[in-house]
Amino acid sequence: MATLLLLLLLLLLPLLLHLWPQWRWLAADLAFTVRALRCKRELQARALAAATADPQGPEGGCSLAWRLAQLARQQPAHTFLIHGAQCFSYAEAERQSNRAARAFLRARGWGGVSGCASGGAREGEGAVGSGEVQAARDGNGAAPLAPGATVALLLPASPEFLWLWFGLAKAGLCTAFVPTALRRGPLLHCLRSCGASALVLAPEFLESLEPDLLALKAMGLHLWAAGPEAHSAGISDLLAEVSAELDGPVPGYLSAPQSIMDTCLYIFTSGTTGLPKAARISHLKVLQCQGFYQMCGAHQEDVIYLALPLYHMAGSLLGIVGCLGIGATVVLKSKFSASQFWEDCQKHRVTVFQYIGELCRYLVNQPPSQAEHGHKVRLAVGSGLRPDTWERFVRRFGPLQVLETYGLTEGNVATFNYTGQRGAVGRASWLYKRVFPFSLIRYDVTTGEPLRDTRGHCVTTSPGEPGLLVTPVSQQSPFLGYAGDPELAKGKLIKDVFRPGDVFFNTGDLLVCDDQGFLRFHDRTGDTFRWKGENVATTEVAEALEALDFLQEVNVYGVTVPGHEGRAGMAALVLRPPNSLDLVQLYTHVSENLPPYAWPRFLRLQESLATTETFKQQKVRMAKEGFDPSTLCDPLYILDQARGAYLPLTPARHGALLAGDLRI
Repeated sequence: MATLLLLLLLLLLPLLLHLWPQWRWLAADLAFTVRALRCKRELQARALAAATADPQGPEGGCSLAWRLAQLARQQPAHTFLIHGAQCFSYAEAERQSNRAARAFLRARGWGGVSGCASGGAREGEGAVGSGEVQAARDGNGAAPLAPGATVALLLPASPEFLWLWFGLAKAGLCTAFVPTALRRGPLLHCLRSCGASALVLAPEFLESLEPDLLALKAMGLHLWAAGPEAHSAGISDLLAEVSAELDGPVPGYLSAPQSIMDTCLYIFTSGTTGLPKAARISHLKVLQCQGFYQMCGAHQEDVIYLALPLYHMAGSLLGIVGCLGIGATVVLKSKFSASQFWEDCQKHRVTVFQYIGELCRYLVNQPPSQAEHGHKVRLAVGSGLRPDTWERFVRRFGPLQVLETYGLTEGNVATFNYTGQRGAVGRASWLYKRVFPFSLIRYDVTTGEPLRDTRGHCVTTSPGEPGLLVTPVSQQSPFLGYAGDPELAKGKLIKDVFRPGDVFFNTGDLLVCDDQGFLRFHDRTGDTFRWKGENVATTEVAEALEALDFLQEVNVYGVTVPGHEGRAGMAALVLRPPNSLDLVQLYTHVSENLPPYAWPRFLRLQESLATTETFKQQKVRMAKEGFDPSTLCDPLYILDQARGAYLPLTPARHGALLAGDLRI
């Protein structure tokens, strides 16, 4: 019998070894799936509680208002927010947002808002009528805000940003988060695209906004400033109006949506490939984001360090709403400082750090400090952390867990690397995909379209093969698109993917699933380019270059070369002080670690890389600037394959290239 069992085991051994890479992670997959299902049930219970609460009481209304009111009742003294020397409990956050809600309701001309904190009528006395509100409140003659109107916030990360956002939600108004760097045409475009009726701006932005004020007033916008310095510009001080209001709760029915799919927020895309687009954020998505930190394994006792812009999803929905989801404490920084980071963590006993990859790279490039030892940080959560930086970050600042995630502002998919596998953004286990379904399909970089079989259906990728990440669109995971022209969403939905009539969301990202079921980011579809008949992934080339000790930052993109098909690779480089550029070592390293078609044909040496406000590299802008030494002041180099070296790109060599006399 024993011999028979041994023989059976030997026969099954190849199959077991084949399945082992996937199955050895089964315990982690199972644990995370259970956590995800538990989180889903809790969020559904919150949605039901908010929908069935007394509409006249403060407990009803949208999920965001309901959750804040619930936390203010359950843990009123628990610290919600730390900002500089300021500290706010959940009860104080509720009162501040109630004041803001009443100020916005007064601007709506709603007759139920009464009294003020500094005297006059009290609750229930002398309700203000809609006909007299704006005459007293608005100097530019704009009409009262309509129910459901959109109010844009042009503010830095601050407590006031949060109180106004929460107050707008309680008042039944939509909020638009405007990137703080926008001015002139892009700013006006954003305000028009989301249909804003009002704009709240920071006083420190008034000087740079001076040329835009006439256009803003001509749009009929209510103009407020979040501070007293606004009077000289004829803009009223919203914070003064807020502080004059009572801090009692407002009725929940004011914020209750007709449908959980209704838009309650606009978040603008980064605009790396054109003008920003206003992504529609539904009440459902805000509710789902309450589960973010619970999914990451954080809890109420955690202190979360947040130094990301609140006008993007990572800072506002994942950071702030995710913190509300678990009732934790958030340390909010208006601007990230790598030199102050560990001192802040020590001072506030931070346990969780929310990052984007560039922040971790800034930290590992800092000189050693005493404060980086003995900290309490146990979990770093975020996205965009490259493998080399990941390893250096954990080795220097650990022991701590890095939990890399993947998601899109307008998307309906999220992945979590809950195993800590370096370089992965998530798992593609069958358990995970039962809860959060997605697929990787073959994609033609040349045509920009998915590849289809003879039946017209898309084809899934094999392990190790880059594929386009797509997710099914359903009532539970919808795609709401963008405000404005429907053409903006063109290409974001793919039909008849696996069967006639199905609809999938196109993330625009290429990912790879390895034989162990780990997902790794490969490239953006627009960033991958073809050269010499081959696909070149910018991330692969950048990671190879970043292995060189003398390079601190690398941005890889494709440029058009007259007389050549496709796009040639170009790399913008920033040196690591105090090193100099070693072109011989660079050429040797590239030729040994990359296939010939992926070798950068051009190099551009810069003091710093151009990035967006969220530290995303500006590939499109760099590609447009090209490689002409007569128009660029940065040192440029070109690959001379005949000599096997990178040489300075002089006007003479540039002319030889255009004439076809220099082979690249």
